[in-house]
Amino acid sequence: MARNRVVVLVGPMAVGKSAVGRMLAERIDARFIDTDRLIVEQHGSIAGIFARQGEEAFRAIEADVVRAALAEDAVVSLGGGAVLHPRTRDLLQDATVIFLDTDLATVLPRIGGESGRPLLAGRPAERWQALYDARRPVYAALATTVVDTHGLSARGVTAAVLRALPALHRSDGPRGGDEAPTATHDTTHDPTYDSTPDLNHESGTPPHGH
Repeated sequence: MARNRVVVLVGPMAVGKSAVGRMLAERIDARFIDTDRLIVEQHGSIAGIFARQGEEAFRAIEADVVRAALAEDAVVSLGGGAVLHPRTRDLLQDATVIFLDTDLATVLPRIGGESGRPLLAGRPAERWQALYDARRPVYAALATTVVDTHGLSARGVTAAVLRALPALHRSDGPRGGDEAPTATHDTTHDPTYDSTPDLNHESGTPPHGH
């Protein structure tokens, strides 16, 4: 099936999807849609929805917001758990899906003491790792390509995505699992390299996710 023009960023919470998505949209002259931000605008805080209604109700709300976002020709940043909904996974088959991969050491400075991510409450590092381990196979299976964000700033990740996009739009080849190509980077000669670990500082985007 031919892909539409939507480019979707998926990956674990705190990987920097919002920061990269905003920069990517500016670079390709596209609209940027952050589904977490839309949920907050339309329904109130994510933590509040979890507290009042529970995760199941939140996922139903999230799936509706994601469905509307994916109908647009845009760069769309999804919350970390959005891919858990089967309807969302079906919709992603028609999109260019960029999996921004990372590890706990990279995101730990961003989630320590985090109060806005209900699924990390109490033991953020342990809970983040458990969620990552459970969700990574889903991200990989949906991905058109994987971008390794280790050692890159948001600008560096954006540059890696931009390098991958032309090849992706020339082919509708298989995706998922080990078949998903990985966009690698050579930090020795890459002018976009930045050892700063925190992606969020570059866009002014407050951290969020679930």
